[in-house]
This record gives sequence, C-alpha cells and structure tokens, in this order.
Amino acid sequence: MINLKSPEEITILKEGGRRHAYILAQLGSKVKPGISTQDLEDYARKLIHEGGDKATLINYTPRGAKRPYPAALCVSINDEIVHGIPNENPKILKEGDVVSIDLCLTHEGLITDGTITVGVGKIDSEDKKLLEVCKEALNRGVKAARGGAHIGDISHAIESFVREQGFGIAAGLAGHGVGYKVHEEPFVPNEGRAGQGEKLVPGMVLAIEPMITRGGDKIVLASDGYTYKTRDGSNAAHFEHTVAITDGDTLVLTKE
Repeated sequence: MINLKSPEEITILKEGGRRHAYILAQLGSKVKPGISTQDLEDYARKLIHEGGDKATLINYTPRGAKRPYPAALCVSINDEIVHGIPNENPKILKEGDVVSIDLCLTHEGLITDGTITVGVGKIDSEDKKLLEVCKEALNRGVKAARGGAHIGDISHAIESFVREQGFGIAAGLAGHGVGYKVHEEPFVPNEGRAGQGEKLVPGMVLAIEPMITRGGDKIVLASDGYTYKTRDGSNAAHFEHTVAITDGDTLVLTKE
C-alpha cells in the first residue's frame, strides 16, 4: 500500500531534506585523497548529532538482509554501486577514485534519502561524463515525476537518456517510496515504459535514484551482504533525491 503524506508531514520532510542536503554537501567537500571512509562516517555522525536528528540506517535491517546495517552512511567506491559499508575495513580514498555517499536522515520522525557521487581529486574524462550523465538522469527523472503521470514516466525518462549516452543501468536496483520507513511502496525502477505503473498523486513521497555504470548492467553482491558491485568491474555512479508529488511541479525535498 502507498502511504500518502499530509501537507504538514511534507513540511517536516522539507526541513529534514534541507538538513540532509547540507550534510551531503559538507561530506562531498571533505572528499580528497588520503581521507578514509571511516573519516566520512565519523563526520556524518557528528553533523547529524549537532542537528538533533537521527542517522536512520544504523541498525536498519532491510528485507533479505542477514544482519543490521552498521553505519550511518553508505560509501561506495569505483565499481561499488551502492551500500558500501564505511566502517568495516575502512578504505583510504585515492586520486582518481569515484565515490558515492548515500545518507538516510530522520528529522522529527520522518525520513529523507539522498545520494551524491564525487570524484577524488582529478578523475578521467569518462568518469566525469559518467557523473554528469547520472546527475542529469536524476534531473530528468525528477521532472517526469509530476501529479497525473505514472511511475513508468520516471523510469523511461531515466533509461532513455542513460542508454542514449552509452552507459549501463545497474540491473534490479531502483528507487522507492520513503517517509515513514526507509523503503516503502511504490518501487521506482530506472528502466520502464512511459505511462505504465502507479499513477502519481499529491502526497506521494519518492526516492528517485539512477545508478549507472561505465560497462554492463549485471551486478554482484559482495561477501559483506550489503555492497552491490558491477560484475564487469566498471565504475558506477549514483545520485538521489527525495521528492514530493504535488498538483504542480515536483517538490525536491533534499536540497538546501
């Protein structure tokens, strides 16, 4: 069942999203060669605590997981697409890496979800294009998420642009409803046909999150039980916003 949010709840989510965007921007500016994933995790917890909010993912157990998630952030590097664990066997970022930082934040009991991907120092031209295409795919997905449209319109907007640019789409990884829980209905795929799927109505709150690769679509799950990687070892990018559906333009919640 899709749980619609009230105008009052969307106001809370908007403030939570503003705080969320600020934290992600601060984390992104901290990324440089020599920083560890543990450093990013520690800094995120500090910022969340200072804001009086909650790191949603700590001890969260998604469906199918064999253990609770141990961190506030997901930090995924190069061929890691999503859900990289920053505080188990922490990694040192090096020049040329591509790093996604994924955060869920609980503000006044309501959850927002957002992700950025950044380069570490100087990255190669194909990785720059990877990040640009993924960010633009998110923008197109958000623009398609209008009241009266359908989930498939979001999916098609993302897929058609990414495929035109020659990049892969991580198979099976998708966006979702969010707000009361980290993962709610509806499922928001990054591939699909326009006009298909659930109709978008005011009060829906969605996490839209293209995850694309420099290579193929196939993915593998690492031995930690959380980190998804590209099967062919190609680099990946991930951008995400939480949005609210209205009668007019999409309301992007996770922006400053």
